Amino acid sequence: MIEAVVVTWNLCAGTNPACPLFRATGPEMARAVAAVVPRDAGVVFLQESCTGGDAALRGQLEAATGRAWVVRSVGLTRPDGSPYRCHPDLLGRDRGTQAVTVAVADPAARFATYRLSSPPWSAVRYALCATAPVRACTSHLSSGLSWDDHQPGAPYRNKQVRELMAAAGPRAVVGGDLNLRPHSLAAVYQGRQECDPRRRATHEGGNKLDYLFAPKGTVRGCRVVRGAPSDHRPLVLRTAP
Repeated sequence: MIEAVVVTWNLCAGTNPACPLFRATGPEMARAVAAVVPRDAGVVFLQESCTGGDAALRGQLEAATGRAWVVRSVGLTRPDGSPYRCHPDLLGRDRGTQAVTVAVADPAARFATYRLSSPPWSAVRYALCATAPVRACTSHLSSGLSWDDHQPGAPYRNKQVRELMAAAGPRAVVGGDLNLRPHSLAAVYQGRQECDPRRRATHEGGNKLDYLFAPKGTVRGCRVVRGAPSDHRPLVLRTAP
Protein backbone atom coordinates (compact mmCIF):
# COMPACT_ATOMS: atom_id res chain seq x y z
CA MET A 1 0.00 0.00 0.00
CA ILE A 2 1.43 3.40 -0.97
CA GLU A 3 0.57 6.78 0.50
CA ALA A 4 -2.80 7.98 -0.78
CA VAL A 5 -5.58 10.47 -0.07
CA VAL A 6 -9.01 9.17 -1.03
CA VAL A 7 -12.39 10.94 -0.85
CA THR A 8 -15.88 9.44 -1.06
CA TRP A 9 -19.09 11.44 -1.33
CA ASN A 10 -22.69 10.74 -2.29
CA LEU A 11 -23.62 13.91 -4.16
CA CYS A 12 -27.37 13.20 -4.15
CA ALA A 13 -27.46 15.05 -7.47
CA GLY A 14 -29.48 12.76 -9.69
CA THR A 15 -33.12 12.23 -8.77
CA ASN A 16 -33.83 13.40 -5.21
CA PRO A 17 -35.58 16.81 -5.24
CA ALA A 18 -34.83 17.31 -1.53
CA CYS A 19 -31.08 17.62 -2.18
CA PRO A 20 -29.22 20.89 -2.94
CA LEU A 21 -27.51 19.56 -6.10
CA PHE A 22 -30.69 18.14 -7.62
CA ARG A 23 -30.87 19.59 -11.18
CA ALA A 24 -27.49 21.32 -10.74
CA THR A 25 -25.38 21.81 -13.87
CA GLY A 26 -22.19 19.86 -14.52
CA PRO A 27 -19.98 22.82 -13.55
CA GLU A 28 -22.00 23.40 -10.38
CA MET A 29 -21.59 19.77 -9.33
CA ALA A 30 -17.88 19.90 -10.18
CA ARG A 31 -17.31 23.01 -8.08
CA ALA A 32 -19.06 21.39 -5.13
CA VAL A 33 -16.79 18.36 -5.38
CA ALA A 34 -13.62 20.42 -5.74
CA ALA A 35 -14.56 22.38 -2.63
CA VAL A 36 -14.33 19.27 -0.43
CA VAL A 37 -11.38 17.53 -2.11
CA PRO A 38 -7.95 18.24 -0.53
CA ARG A 39 -5.30 19.56 -2.90
CA ASP A 40 -3.20 16.42 -2.41
CA ALA A 41 -6.05 13.96 -3.04
CA GLY A 42 -5.35 11.24 -5.57
CA VAL A 43 -8.68 9.40 -5.80
CA VAL A 44 -12.28 10.62 -5.58
CA PHE A 45 -15.32 8.33 -5.34
CA LEU A 46 -18.76 9.78 -6.10
CA GLN A 47 -22.21 8.26 -5.87
CA GLU A 48 -25.47 9.67 -7.24
CA SER A 49 -23.42 11.68 -9.71
CA CYS A 50 -24.46 12.24 -13.34
CA THR A 51 -22.46 11.02 -16.32
CA GLY A 52 -22.94 14.33 -18.12
CA GLY A 53 -20.76 16.04 -15.51
CA ASP A 54 -17.58 14.03 -16.07
CA ALA A 55 -15.78 16.55 -18.29
CA ALA A 56 -16.56 19.45 -15.96
CA LEU A 57 -15.37 17.43 -12.98
CA ARG A 58 -12.05 16.63 -14.63
CA GLY A 59 -11.46 20.27 -15.50
CA GLN A 60 -12.37 21.51 -12.04
CA LEU A 61 -10.14 18.98 -10.28
CA GLU A 62 -7.23 19.86 -12.55
CA ALA A 63 -7.73 23.57 -11.88
CA ALA A 64 -7.99 23.02 -8.12
CA THR A 65 -5.00 20.68 -7.72
CA GLY A 66 -2.67 21.62 -10.59
CA ARG A 67 -2.46 17.98 -11.71
CA ALA A 68 -3.90 15.95 -14.56
CA TRP A 69 -6.96 13.82 -13.75
CA VAL A 70 -8.98 11.14 -15.49
CA VAL A 71 -12.68 10.56 -14.71
CA ARG A 72 -14.79 7.48 -15.38
CA SER A 73 -18.43 6.79 -14.53
CA VAL A 74 -20.71 3.80 -14.81
CA GLY A 75 -24.39 4.60 -15.09
CA LEU A 76 -27.07 2.69 -13.25
CA THR A 77 -29.61 0.83 -15.35
CA ARG A 78 -33.22 -0.18 -14.84
CA PRO A 79 -34.25 -3.84 -14.84
CA ASP A 80 -35.16 -3.61 -18.54
CA GLY A 81 -31.66 -2.35 -19.37
CA SER A 82 -32.63 1.27 -19.97
CA PRO A 83 -30.52 4.00 -18.33
CA TYR A 84 -31.47 5.33 -14.91
CA ARG A 85 -31.53 8.95 -15.99
CA CYS A 86 -30.65 11.99 -13.89
CA HIS A 87 -33.29 14.68 -13.97
CA PRO A 88 -32.33 17.50 -16.36
CA ASP A 89 -30.80 20.69 -14.97
CA LEU A 90 -32.94 23.73 -14.18
CA LEU A 91 -32.74 24.86 -17.82
CA GLY A 92 -33.97 21.48 -19.03
CA ARG A 93 -30.59 20.27 -20.31
CA ASP A 94 -29.74 16.58 -20.20
CA ARG A 95 -27.34 15.50 -17.42
CA GLY A 96 -26.93 11.89 -18.45
CA THR A 97 -27.38 8.84 -16.24
CA GLN A 98 -27.18 8.57 -12.47
CA ALA A 99 -23.83 6.99 -11.78
CA VAL A 100 -20.96 5.99 -9.59
CA THR A 101 -17.78 7.84 -10.52
CA VAL A 102 -14.08 7.41 -9.89
CA ALA A 103 -11.66 10.28 -10.53
CA VAL A 104 -7.92 9.59 -10.37
CA ALA A 105 -4.98 12.00 -10.50
CA ASP A 106 -3.14 9.73 -12.94
CA PRO A 107 -3.99 9.68 -16.67
CA ALA A 108 -2.54 6.15 -16.91
CA ALA A 109 -5.19 4.73 -14.58
CA ARG A 110 -6.94 1.55 -15.69
CA PHE A 111 -10.64 1.04 -14.97
CA ALA A 112 -12.89 -2.00 -14.63
CA THR A 113 -16.65 -2.31 -14.07
CA TYR A 114 -18.42 -5.14 -12.22
CA ARG A 115 -22.14 -5.78 -12.25
CA LEU A 116 -23.49 -6.60 -8.78
CA SER A 117 -26.40 -8.83 -7.87
CA SER A 118 -29.41 -6.51 -7.70
CA PRO A 119 -33.15 -6.81 -7.00
CA PRO A 120 -34.83 -7.70 -10.32
CA TRP A 121 -37.46 -5.03 -9.68
CA SER A 122 -35.06 -2.13 -9.01
CA ALA A 123 -31.92 -0.39 -10.26
CA VAL A 124 -28.96 -2.53 -11.31
CA ARG A 125 -25.90 -1.66 -9.22
CA TYR A 126 -22.27 -1.69 -10.29
CA ALA A 127 -18.81 -1.49 -8.76
CA LEU A 128 -16.18 0.66 -10.48
CA CYS A 129 -12.47 0.11 -9.82
CA ALA A 130 -9.34 1.98 -10.81
CA THR A 131 -5.70 0.93 -10.62
CA ALA A 132 -3.13 3.71 -10.76
CA PRO A 133 -1.08 2.27 -8.95
CA VAL A 134 -3.38 2.21 -5.89
CA ARG A 135 -6.28 -0.17 -6.40
CA ALA A 136 -9.45 1.76 -5.53
CA CYS A 137 -13.07 0.60 -5.88
CA THR A 138 -16.45 2.17 -5.16
CA SER A 139 -20.13 1.40 -5.41
CA HIS A 140 -23.53 2.66 -4.35
CA LEU A 141 -25.35 -0.35 -2.99
CA SER A 142 -29.09 -0.91 -3.07
CA SER A 143 -31.12 0.98 -0.48
CA GLY A 144 -33.50 -0.38 2.12
CA LEU A 145 -36.43 1.60 0.76
CA SER A 146 -39.74 -0.04 -0.13
CA TRP A 147 -38.94 -0.10 -3.85
CA ASP A 148 -35.45 -1.58 -3.48
CA ASP A 149 -33.74 -4.12 -1.17
CA HIS A 150 -36.45 -3.96 1.46
CA GLN A 151 -36.58 -7.60 2.56
CA PRO A 152 -35.57 -8.59 6.09
CA GLY A 153 -31.84 -9.12 6.38
CA ALA A 154 -30.98 -6.95 3.36
CA PRO A 155 -30.09 -9.97 1.21
CA TYR A 156 -29.05 -8.06 -1.90
CA ARG A 157 -26.91 -5.49 -0.07
CA ASN A 158 -25.10 -8.19 1.85
CA LYS A 159 -24.39 -10.07 -1.36
CA GLN A 160 -23.31 -6.84 -3.07
CA VAL A 161 -20.81 -6.13 -0.27
CA ARG A 162 -19.23 -9.54 -0.73
CA GLU A 163 -19.04 -9.07 -4.50
CA LEU A 164 -17.56 -5.56 -4.14
CA MET A 165 -14.83 -6.73 -1.77
CA ALA A 166 -14.02 -9.72 -3.98
CA ALA A 167 -13.72 -7.50 -7.05
CA ALA A 168 -11.51 -5.03 -5.18
CA GLY A 169 -9.04 -7.51 -3.75
CA PRO A 170 -7.36 -7.51 -0.32
CA ARG A 171 -4.98 -4.56 -0.86
CA ALA A 172 -7.46 -2.07 -2.29
CA VAL A 173 -9.09 1.02 -0.86
CA VAL A 174 -12.82 0.31 -1.05
CA GLY A 175 -15.67 2.63 -0.22
CA GLY A 176 -18.80 4.49 -1.11
CA ASP A 177 -22.39 4.63 0.01
CA LEU A 178 -22.94 1.05 1.16
CA ASN A 179 -26.43 1.68 2.63
CA LEU A 180 -25.65 -0.55 5.61
CA ARG A 181 -24.95 0.16 9.28
CA PRO A 182 -21.54 -0.81 10.71
CA HIS A 183 -22.89 -3.89 12.53
CA SER A 184 -23.94 -5.33 9.16
CA LEU A 185 -20.36 -5.03 7.90
CA ALA A 186 -18.71 -7.01 10.69
CA ALA A 187 -16.99 -9.37 8.26
CA VAL A 188 -15.50 -6.45 6.32
CA TYR A 189 -14.24 -4.80 9.53
CA GLN A 190 -12.50 -8.06 10.46
CA GLY A 191 -10.43 -8.05 7.29
CA ARG A 192 -9.86 -4.32 6.69
CA GLN A 193 -9.41 -1.04 8.53
CA GLU A 194 -12.16 1.56 8.17
CA CYS A 195 -11.43 5.26 7.85
CA ASP A 196 -13.38 6.41 10.91
CA PRO A 197 -13.08 4.22 14.03
CA ARG A 198 -15.54 6.55 15.79
CA ARG A 199 -18.18 5.55 13.21
CA ARG A 200 -19.59 9.07 13.03
CA ALA A 201 -22.82 9.67 11.12
CA THR A 202 -22.39 10.37 7.41
CA HIS A 203 -26.09 10.80 6.58
CA GLU A 204 -28.41 13.57 7.69
CA GLY A 205 -30.64 10.96 9.31
CA GLY A 206 -27.92 10.32 11.90
CA ASN A 207 -26.61 7.01 10.52
CA LYS A 208 -23.24 5.94 9.17
CA LEU A 209 -23.83 4.70 5.61
CA ASP A 210 -20.62 5.83 3.88
CA TYR A 211 -17.28 4.05 4.30
CA LEU A 212 -13.65 3.94 3.23
CA PHE A 213 -11.86 0.67 3.95
CA ALA A 214 -8.10 0.16 3.54
CA PRO A 215 -5.67 -2.66 4.36
CA LYS A 216 -5.16 -3.03 8.10
CA GLY A 217 -2.46 -0.81 9.55
CA THR A 218 -2.43 1.70 6.70
CA VAL A 219 -4.97 4.32 7.86
CA ARG A 220 -3.20 7.50 8.99
CA GLY A 221 -6.10 9.93 9.13
CA CYS A 222 -9.83 10.36 8.54
CA ARG A 223 -12.07 13.37 8.28
CA VAL A 224 -15.86 13.66 8.07
CA VAL A 225 -16.63 16.86 6.15
CA ARG A 226 -19.55 18.88 7.45
CA GLY A 227 -21.55 21.44 5.53
CA ALA A 228 -21.28 19.88 2.06
CA PRO A 229 -24.42 20.37 -0.10
CA SER A 230 -25.90 16.86 0.11
CA ASP A 231 -27.78 14.59 2.47
CA HIS A 232 -24.46 12.71 2.87
CA ARG A 233 -21.16 13.93 4.33
CA PRO A 234 -17.91 13.30 2.48
CA LEU A 235 -15.18 11.17 4.02
CA VAL A 236 -11.47 11.88 3.49
CA LEU A 237 -9.01 9.05 4.11
CA ARG A 238 -5.22 9.26 4.36
CA THR A 239 -3.18 6.08 4.07
CA ALA A 240 0.51 5.26 4.29
CA PRO A 241 2.51 2.02 4.14
